[in-house]
Amino acid sequence: MTLSILLQTRSVSRAAQRLGLSQPTVSRALGQLRQLLADPLLVRSGAGMTLTRRGVELAQPLEDWLALTTTMLEPADFAPETLDRVFRMAATDYGVLSVLSPALPGIGAAAPDCRIDVSAFSEDMFRKLAAGELDLVIYGLEPDLSLAHSRHLFRETQSLIVRPDHPLATQNSVTLEDYLAWPHVAISIGEPHVDHVHASLGDRAEERRVMARLPYFYAAPDLIGASDAILTMPDRAAQRFARSHGFACLPAPQEVAGFDYWLLWHERSARDPATLWLIEMLAAAA
Repeated sequence: MTLSILLQTRSVSRAAQRLGLSQPTVSRALGQLRQLLADPLLVRSGAGMTLTRRGVELAQPLEDWLALTTTMLEPADFAPETLDRVFRMAATDYGVLSVLSPALPGIGAAAPDCRIDVSAFSEDMFRKLAAGELDLVIYGLEPDLSLAHSRHLFRETQSLIVRPDHPLATQNSVTLEDYLAWPHVAISIGEPHVDHVHASLGDRAEERRVMARLPYFYAAPDLIGASDAILTMPDRAAQRFARSHGFACLPAPQEVAGFDYWLLWHERSARDPATLWLIEMLAAAA
């Protein structure tokens, strides 16, 4: 395991963090592995480290072997109360709000030593799933089933929030013409910069006047308090932020489509009882 993580991360410090060990412990392990295999495995290259030819030859066979043997080493009877493990997942702050937040109390009660480490969306999420650097992705796009297993969580609609004295605040419904007549604060998700609203508006997307764009759901409401801008958000987030900020919350025009939310995981985890238990906990709460 230590050698595989060292070859994946190409860093003693990052490998130590992944393994939950001290850096000197992993450094000593690397020294022993170098002696055992008669090869440096990792060598300095500029500001980082790179694999030797022997390291490259070992990296993929080790990953394949670990993927095959992980489930063989799990206890036959899985008991959450004995689980001592860090799960790594990628999610937006909306994913944390809508999926992880409602599930966390139950996870903590059932498995007190289970820890969850959340990282931001990135373009290499699926590579990280395949490499074991991520266990789960909370995902708001249509999943590519050739890259990951999936579990549908819910269908989300879109809502609008505006300042309480905004001209739209007293309307029971908002037409697309009303919607496009006002400036907008837009949210783009992760490094892929996905904007659900822009995609759903089709030919009329360019009529939407975006005065500010940011990658965070939690920060976005602070930008509309003193402006005429409209903020479009998933309904669960919009309802929460409308209450906490004193904003008006309105249904989005029917042209602004909703979206599905999913959990994704790799084949390497498909028979891991701990991962499957966590998936059930997250899905039930969401």
